[in-house]
Amino acid sequence: MTSRRDFLTASGAALIGAASVSRVQAASLPEAISQTLPDTLPPQAPPNGRHFNPVVTLNGWSLPWRMKNGWKEFHLVAEPVVREIAPGMKANLWGYNGQSPGPTIEVVEGDKVRIFVTNKLPEYTSVHWHGQILPNGMDGLSGLTQPPILPGKTFVYEFEAKHAGTFMYHPHADEMTQMAMGMMGFWVTHPKDPKFMAVDRDFVFILNAYDVEPGSYTPKVNTMLDFNLWTWNSRAFPGIDPLVVRRGDRVRIRAGNLTMTNHPLHLHGHRFEVTGTDGGWVPKSARWPEVTTDIAVGQMRAFEFVAEHPGDWVFHCHKAHHTMNAMGHSVPTMIGVNQTDIAKKISQLVPDYMVMGDKGGSMGDMQMPLPDNTLPMMMGVGPYGNIEMGGMFSIVKVREGLARNDYKDPGWYRQPPGTQAYEWTGNMPAAPEAPPQRDALPSAPDQPVLNIKRGGVHEH
Repeated sequence: MTSRRDFLTASGAALIGAASVSRVQAASLPEAISQTLPDTLPPQAPPNGRHFNPVVTLNGWSLPWRMKNGWKEFHLVAEPVVREIAPGMKANLWGYNGQSPGPTIEVVEGDKVRIFVTNKLPEYTSVHWHGQILPNGMDGLSGLTQPPILPGKTFVYEFEAKHAGTFMYHPHADEMTQMAMGMMGFWVTHPKDPKFMAVDRDFVFILNAYDVEPGSYTPKVNTMLDFNLWTWNSRAFPGIDPLVVRRGDRVRIRAGNLTMTNHPLHLHGHRFEVTGTDGGWVPKSARWPEVTTDIAVGQMRAFEFVAEHPGDWVFHCHKAHHTMNAMGHSVPTMIGVNQTDIAKKISQLVPDYMVMGDKGGSMGDMQMPLPDNTLPMMMGVGPYGNIEMGGMFSIVKVREGLARNDYKDPGWYRQPPGTQAYEWTGNMPAAPEAPPQRDALPSAPDQPVLNIKRGGVHEH
């Protein structure tokens, strides 16, 4: 649901740097818009200010603004939120304006930007504008460049968006806790010329990860690497929406990594070029074709391709355990171990006991009991059965004849006759026989026999 919050009053008195503002100024803050649904909202043309080609935030939205005396004003509210990770599971997170990640901020190169940040968390916070070139006092590092934003207070950040590109925002105050709880968001600065680096569809999302014990709702914030939920924009497959594109579109995908490990993003059916980083656009002379790009911690990548090939093309992190949900890390490997007898005995004591992986097999087919609010390890059903994926996984759906701003899920792709793998039911050809074996090495010539006797070696 999208709602408009009440204007803040003097009880949330704004601060610029460390200086208080008047009650009149505090009452004139821009409205703080909230959006709680996990849907991918279609891009909206800018209602004022300079024109730009808006992005599509995967399972998210872009934050509205108001123009005031030449400044583009936004209002972020840091607050506890409830995020649906996928149907059947919700998590208690921290975020902005009703969601984790927070809404995408879109501006144009050269815009004067003013962001009001109100803290409704139970502890202090700040906001760092990751990748931006700005005055030192606006960099958002609590204790170094500014005092912390205490609960109930509002700070103002003001700077010029100097460079077009792909950026993020996140706290630099109790960062381990706050980012582990989901506090982050995307920032796009569009070029002055809308025709520069123009694409037909421009998708953005942040890679994040959580450690939520099965049956619980709140992430464990001290986890370093052993996360069990790998997400895009705090969503896990099949909760991640497809990326719907029209055949022939030039498509850009921008991803930022705020997890604690790298992610090799792999696209099926197409090849692409990395065209941008958090440092700016990559010159054409420096690009090369890829089907996988690795995004390190704290990095952003923008890559582009022409959607030439219709179909449902998988797009996922290529670390296999990042496409699984509610994953355990201490399950023994039982492949090749016959557990028939022991399983019968255990099932008499534990009726729901399930044999795990003695022959490999499909995790998607295993129907084991789960605690409430817990996702299966692998889920998602396609037109031919279980997809057996979770986590950082989605589908790029390329279709003919879509309208320019049509992002609705078109359903499953139907392959034309003769273009789909099929079962062979005919006779199997006879296996070729290996030729007769010959001696691998020619016979060795007669060698002298060495007769070893006391006092030396004698030849015969």
